[in-house]
Amino acid sequence: MEIKLSPSILSADFANLARDIKIATDAGAEYVHVDVMDGHFVPNITIGAPVVKALRKATDKVLDVHLMISDPDQYLDDFIKAGSDIITVHYESNGDTLEQLKKIRAAGVKAACVIKPKTPAEVLFPLLPYCDMVLIMTVEPGFGGQGFIPECMDKIKAVRAEIQKNGYKCELEIDGGAKLNNTADIVAAGADVIVAGSAVFGGDIAANVKGFHEVFKEGAAKAAWSK
Repeated sequence: MEIKLSPSILSADFANLARDIKIATDAGAEYVHVDVMDGHFVPNITIGAPVVKALRKATDKVLDVHLMISDPDQYLDDFIKAGSDIITVHYESNGDTLEQLKKIRAAGVKAACVIKPKTPAEVLFPLLPYCDMVLIMTVEPGFGGQGFIPECMDKIKAVRAEIQKNGYKCELEIDGGAKLNNTADIVAAGADVIVAGSAVFGGDIAANVKGFHEVFKEGAAKAAWSK
């Protein structure tokens, strides 16, 4: 079982984005997490498809693009053309989530669905056959640096159990508050892709990435679901 790290560039140095991404991926980070915010679905504004297109030239790692936007239908084509490897749409955003997932997959891009902390895990279950990944937000989306919401642990376990029961080929990602001191428990609960922002890009990036991979081993050793 491979647990993957997806550093969130929201916490990187935007003046040296390509440099910070290279340091993280050279140290072993498997994915690059790109938070797209529109100022409507969440109160913050970040980046759009042109930055994803530029990042595509800067790295050959998986671009894990999380759309925190009100109207994904309006922008899916842009992010597909920009070179996204995974596009994640919010269950809570406008439009038909299932049709959005089908469109992403039809374009040859991996499709993912994400839920906010207060959204029940069960809404994901009928969508799992159409997802290559699901994402559970473990903080309220919109800003980096928040603390992990402990109540989300049961949600991770529930989604992992549903994936295992049905044999779905679907990764389970968490985003929010992952640190070196809690990630082993998050992995043990069922997550196999960990988004981390300030815990990666704050301080020694390479050392932080290596630290996460060490705690991934601890979590995997405790994880009943991985046996």
